Amino acid sequence: MVGDVIAGRYAVEELVGVGGMSSVYRAHDRLLERDVALKILHSSYREDEEAVERFRREAQAVARLSHPNVVTVIDRGEEDGHQFIVFEYVDGVTLKDHVAQRGPLPTREALGIAIEVGEALSYAHGLGIVHRDVKPQNVILNGNGSAKVSDFGIARSVDVEKGVTQTGTVIGTGDYIAPEQASGQPAVPASDVYGLGCVLFELLTGSPPFSGSSFVDVAMQHIHTPPPSVLERRSDVPPRVAAAVDRALAKDPADRFPSMDSFVAELRECLQAPAAAAEEATTVLPRLRPAQRRVSAPPRRRRAFSLAPILAPILAALVIVAGVAALLVFVGGGGTGENGPRESSKPVKLKAAVSFDPQGDDGEEHPSEVPYATDGDPSTYWPTSSYHYGAGSLNKDGVGIVLDAGRRAAEPGKIVVVSDTPGFTAEVRAGPGPDGPFDDVAAEPAEVGSRTAFDTGDAKARYWLVWITNLGAHEAVHLNEVKAG
Repeated sequence: MVGDVIAGRYAVEELVGVGGMSSVYRAHDRLLERDVALKILHSSYREDEEAVERFRREAQAVARLSHPNVVTVIDRGEEDGHQFIVFEYVDGVTLKDHVAQRGPLPTREALGIAIEVGEALSYAHGLGIVHRDVKPQNVILNGNGSAKVSDFGIARSVDVEKGVTQTGTVIGTGDYIAPEQASGQPAVPASDVYGLGCVLFELLTGSPPFSGSSFVDVAMQHIHTPPPSVLERRSDVPPRVAAAVDRALAKDPADRFPSMDSFVAELRECLQAPAAAAEEATTVLPRLRPAQRRVSAPPRRRRAFSLAPILAPILAALVIVAGVAALLVFVGGGGTGENGPRESSKPVKLKAAVSFDPQGDDGEEHPSEVPYATDGDPSTYWPTSSYHYGAGSLNKDGVGIVLDAGRRAAEPGKIVVVSDTPGFTAEVRAGPGPDGPFDDVAAEPAEVGSRTAFDTGDAKARYWLVWITNLGAHEAVHLNEVKAG
């Protein structure tokens, strides 16, 4: 098939995946000059009316779905007896491959992915569509780590009375199949809740809850065997997260979360809980009205409790240390100049501190990936979210990350930005704290290339903001490395 042109428009370029009923190719749409994913039903099913109908229904089901976490259907048709569906091409990896490469994921990352998948499924449920085959192989992580749900090939409307699959027919994938589906009963929205519970279990532990030598073996475990707790395989997962997975994996659909919305809401609460947040220090910045040339955020709220019992001995020790330091300065005669204390001459080292999105819904953007911007590895990066407003628009003043120079009056001279998504517009600003306010240190924003140096002159500050104002030709951009020049 590689080299063929389908429907006079889609030039087949590369086989990217093979399934039980179909193959997926990367193709080039000659009409709109873009890459697409071309899914073609295997020739062996050409005369199978049920398979053809199921394939057609996939296109119809997905065509009804317009959601940022669902792979979009573009076209469908038939070419020389071959049924095909055209989808948006997502350049990324399946969630299954991601876990195979990384092993068990950090709790925050696992929850974030599960929430995005759950939101997509909840949206489908709202339109009366149950996926029925929720598994990591059917979730693609795009370039910025966002999840996109694919393969609604066995999806079915929840109110269908007669269709190509009926009660008594087992459809689904063994490792993630709900007990009612394994028993041949109709799938319901709670079946997708169970499937997502299995996926989250695997994201946290590295493997599905059940395994066996055959489909039947695993299916029978889903029906009869109590699932293991996440904590049995990974003790550092917060108990509330483990409890949410346990509830999603209940044998009786009535004992699971009442809806996918409810499951997602609980996962969001888990994500905000102190135990999950302890993996990484993050800052939540409240919504802020747009500023002109100064960007800031209101002070972060602090819990009202007394630190006096903890700080008393520390402060006492600091007084002693300060006295010794003062004595050393007095005796050595160093540390001061004619005009007062000397600034440190050590090179400035920037450390990514927090994402900065004062006009966003929650004030932050991919907070768990902020450290990648200064980890010294250009293959990792902090990404913006995906924006679909066209012409590089963010639909707000900007978004970025705050960097901590480690001392009050650091003078980097230059700040270098390395990116594998060149062509976006950014500027560098400086401020007294991680919440701002941040002021410009250059006259105009600049277009960022693969490696761009921003001249900060003699500006001095502890906190520096890389502020992205336009995405250029991208829907999302990456900051692979940011460092003082």
